[in-house]
Amino acid sequence: MSQNTNNYYLPAPSLWPLIASIALFLMAGGFAMQMNDIASGNYVLLAGILVFVYLLYGWFKEVIKESISGFYNKQVDTSFRWGMGWFIFSEVMFFAGFFGALFYIRTFALDWISKSTLVWPNFVATWPTSGPAATEALEAMGPWGLPAINTLILLVSGATLTYAHWGLMKENRKQIIIGLALTIALGSIFLYLQAHEYAEAAFTMDSGIYGSTFYLFTGFHGLHVAMGTIMLAIILFRILKGHFSAHNHFGFEAVAWYWHFVDVVWLFLFVFVYWL
Repeated sequence: MSQNTNNYYLPAPSLWPLIASIALFLMAGGFAMQMNDIASGNYVLLAGILVFVYLLYGWFKEVIKESISGFYNKQVDTSFRWGMGWFIFSEVMFFAGFFGALFYIRTFALDWISKSTLVWPNFVATWPTSGPAATEALEAMGPWGLPAINTLILLVSGATLTYAHWGLMKENRKQIIIGLALTIALGSIFLYLQAHEYAEAAFTMDSGIYGSTFYLFTGFHGLHVAMGTIMLAIILFRILKGHFSAHNHFGFEAVAWYWHFVDVVWLFLFVFVYWL
């Protein structure tokens, strides 16, 4: 079908947003149950993950079919770009909340807690700490070692993705495939090393405010890296199917924007969570 240039494409009513809500509800509920040692939490979390995988497969398949069928025109492409821009802005605000909480805790809250004898008498708050019952402060996760290696990995992955983009603009199929494959491999290595870091850490999410902020911060970023890696794998599959051209490849660009955003967030995270 040729590209529709006269009408703005409106998709038919869909159940995918409802399925997405169910998946997120199950995952959030299962995680909360797991954190509170409720045995069925593991099964609820697993059910949520399975529904989420089904969601990704079904919704992505439907959107890809719309794209290759010629339903999208320049106006739709512009809408997609604005939509992706606002989505990334919302993600910026999401992580800004974490940075704001971290700044408030380290700058104001610790001093307030130490002076508040009505809450915890004779307790001096330190950073990091495992709570008012702790006998000594925790050893913070250092910046060098795995965190520094992961920083280098993400920086290199940004370069390999840009290399793939250049290949797409030149319609060099081999360059695109090599660049994307390297980026996916680097993202997977990052996730493996982060999981290894968690396994070797001397503290847990229950280790006071430092443990909770550390794992929430790095964990949510890791989730974004995982989602980006999955999307890059889908883009690579579409490249192998010949879906993109030098003049029509916003699906590739959207994922590239997302990946570069994740890279930038990690740089700030590395400085303010690991280093300072």
